[in-house]
Amino acid sequence: MSINTDNNAAAFDAINSANQSAAKSGKAAGAANAADANDSAQDRFLKLLTAQLKNQDPLNPLDNAQMTSQLAQISTVDGITKLNATMQSMLNSSTESQTLQMAALIGHAVLVQGNNLTLKDGQSIGGIDMAGVADSVVATIKDANGMVVRTLELGARDAGTGNYTWDGIADNGEPAADGMYSVSFSAKQGGESVSATPLEYVAVTSVVRNSQGIALTVGNQDTLVSLSDVKQII
Repeated sequence: MSINTDNNAAAFDAINSANQSAAKSGKAAGAANAADANDSAQDRFLKLLTAQLKNQDPLNPLDNAQMTSQLAQISTVDGITKLNATMQSMLNSSTESQTLQMAALIGHAVLVQGNNLTLKDGQSIGGIDMAGVADSVVATIKDANGMVVRTLELGARDAGTGNYTWDGIADNGEPAADGMYSVSFSAKQGGESVSATPLEYVAVTSVVRNSQGIALTVGNQDTLVSLSDVKQII
């Protein structure tokens, strides 16, 4: 009987290489590809192990500790692959669920960052996001030509998101024409400036998927905003 007396280390190196290759494939591939990669890795492992057992030196048999180590490695690769597939499935399910939830917002008005202010039938409402407490907040409303139409004293404001209204009356006491205006804020606390971000109400028109995930299209310009950008829903 011919006996291969090559070092066991060479065969174990090959097995390690197969295991490491399978682990990398499991991380990079999707659920379907990962399962195929794992089956292939197991086949290679068993073929290498079988060849090693057939050709081992009777005077220097396979070390039990090494055998256990290799079995543990292939088991770990199999577990990682199955975990990746499960996590991917959960992620896909979560994405589908979020899409359905966001679709329910279509037709609703949401409050997002923006300085547009729509006046209709002498009524207008907007939002403001205060970075801190302010004892004096002033809103400056301008028309499409950049001319100041109305300066509103909003008084003191707490930190956070809030609303304000405009009755459509200009500084000269005359009703302003319906249409689109812009607004900016000046806020102070004890003489120190406080950041105040203008917010606008826009209608949700659709839900889309893009490279960043799921987004809402809002307003007449179909602006994209994420759900985290929405400050209020009405």
